[in-house]
Amino acid sequence: MATTVRRDTTTLPAAELGPENPLPPLKPLDAAHGLDDKDLEGLPRDMARQLTYEPLRSVLPARVRDGYGRERTPTSFDTLVIENTRLRVTVLPGLGGRIHSLFHKPTGRELLYRNPVFQPADFALNGAWYSGGIEWNIGATGHTALSCAPLHAARLTAPDGGEMVRLWEWERLRDIPFQVDLWLPEDSDFLHVGVRIRNPHERPVPVYWWSNIAVPEERRVLAPADEAWHYGYARTLRKVPVPEHDGVDRTRPPRAEFPADYFYDVPDGARRWIAALDEDGHGLAQTSTPTLRGRKLFVWGTGTGGRRWQRWLTEPGTGGYAEIQAGLARTQLEHVRLDAESEFAWLESYGPLTADPDVVHGADWAAARGEAQARLAQALPAAAVDAAYDQWRPRADAEPEETLAVGSGWGALEVLRGQYKLPGTPFAEATLGPEQEPWLELLHSGAVPEPRKVGPPGPTLVAPHWRDMLETAPARPHAEYHLGVAQWHAGDLAQAVRSWERGLELAPSRWPLLRCLAVADQESGHVERAADRYAEAFDDLCAERRDDGVVWSAVTAALGREAIGALVAAGRVEAARSVWDRLHAHTRQTGRFRLIEAQLLLAEGELRAARAVFEEGFEVADLREADEVMGEVWAAVSDEPLPERYDFRMRP
Repeated sequence: MATTVRRDTTTLPAAELGPENPLPPLKPLDAAHGLDDKDLEGLPRDMARQLTYEPLRSVLPARVRDGYGRERTPTSFDTLVIENTRLRVTVLPGLGGRIHSLFHKPTGRELLYRNPVFQPADFALNGAWYSGGIEWNIGATGHTALSCAPLHAARLTAPDGGEMVRLWEWERLRDIPFQVDLWLPEDSDFLHVGVRIRNPHERPVPVYWWSNIAVPEERRVLAPADEAWHYGYARTLRKVPVPEHDGVDRTRPPRAEFPADYFYDVPDGARRWIAALDEDGHGLAQTSTPTLRGRKLFVWGTGTGGRRWQRWLTEPGTGGYAEIQAGLARTQLEHVRLDAESEFAWLESYGPLTADPDVVHGADWAAARGEAQARLAQALPAAAVDAAYDQWRPRADAEPEETLAVGSGWGALEVLRGQYKLPGTPFAEATLGPEQEPWLELLHSGAVPEPRKVGPPGPTLVAPHWRDMLETAPARPHAEYHLGVAQWHAGDLAQAVRSWERGLELAPSRWPLLRCLAVADQESGHVERAADRYAEAFDDLCAERRDDGVVWSAVTAALGREAIGALVAAGRVEAARSVWDRLHAHTRQTGRFRLIEAQLLLAEGELRAARAVFEEGFEVADLREADEVMGEVWAAVSDEPLPERYDFRMRP
């Protein structure tokens, strides 16, 4: 059977992804995964440098995705299936291009953890993320902002003359294009994945990449290392021995108590690989050319919070999973410099691995990893990976032959602006849509158009070249709004405030600017003024909103949530209750707002009523990874232990 590529569908119980949050994300969703200066002492110099290189200020120009819920219904998803006599690879082009399944046909084994549901949760840089399969994490420390976004996809001729799938998109947080080529040679047990990240700009850019592979957690994870960098939710980085430290074998995910990352310190010159093998010695191996330097294990642990998160991401009765990963740097806290007008490229390979179970699960770590490496050398020699890379590399520029899926129009806009030549990854003008229209007008006329109808402003572009154009555009309210957002992103907070204040003087729609100014007040410690501006913004929004449709409901919920928090922080509980009363009824019934109701009742001194909210039960669909708010609110209403259904704690 020659390798084939076909379109198909798969049906999963799925929660609706819902609308994007219409408010610009002026602050990160959580604290940066950084370290204190004292923690940098003693680290390798290149690691220390990359740990502090260009951390992400916010997820702009992306929008936050927090409109999903927890109710799941059977839903059909478009897939691309790549198949030969040995493997069947199922890809979800509309959900980040993730490999949903890697099925080994001769043994009938699924090599990955294949999530039986689609359930978004708040783990990505911009919110919505889902577990399972192999995901392509690009952008900055964390799960990519493209986790639940469509990618461009096409069929083209593979290096061996068969068929290959290309995925590509413009990564907006770092303003760079990338591609992922999925090549399954005829009769091969291994899927080859060629990855290329390009920097078309005349300046260096920080780059981040980790291929994230979900595997059933009842595996032993093996890698060519005797030490690892441990990073937990206490946010400290320390060197630990492999496989055992603190009396526990950390290469066996079910034995850990708390969630943690283990970044394996693979020696220079050693083959890059990682494997996860079950009790019979069967499982998955991933290997690559040397550019993909790092290898990692993530475990959820056996604690209440880790188990709760596992169930939260799937459904009862589903086995747990761990993540094995491969990245450009030693750790995921680092960003790597990509010089102007240059690129990174490498090849990864994924396939089945079988080894002697007595050895790979034995107490002798050197023998265990040596056995796994020897079996990998038989199944796929390192020279064969290098040869596959050499075969693929000339094909990276080959033009797609048949469109299979369409991504966003942002790449087309950037190519138009920069006149970039990007062989192999065409960003067609036909993909431009309504969100790009105002920016096309700015590009062609030098002016930002004022909206034709009342509604939340569209997304803001914040890259230096767009900010320069906004600086010289006519100073109309909409231009001032977008300019302020771009200046804020660049760290010029005082200029951002001036731009928003200028726009406010003439703006027919005041709430978007007032909200931005309120965030600026919060950041500068002006609690009372922030509360004033949030209250005024919400009043203005309520006077302006036209219906209870998706967009207006989303912006009312988003602004109401921020306004209530700011008003309670300022001690203005009555005003916060006024905002609550004007939220849409269906918004108040969601889990996030049931929690807000409990917090509001606490502020009003109604402890018994606040506890009753917990007793009635609710689920906060967009609870953020490592967010401890549930425990904090419960501790304020009860001396009893936190009920298990609300326990998502990821540290001691």
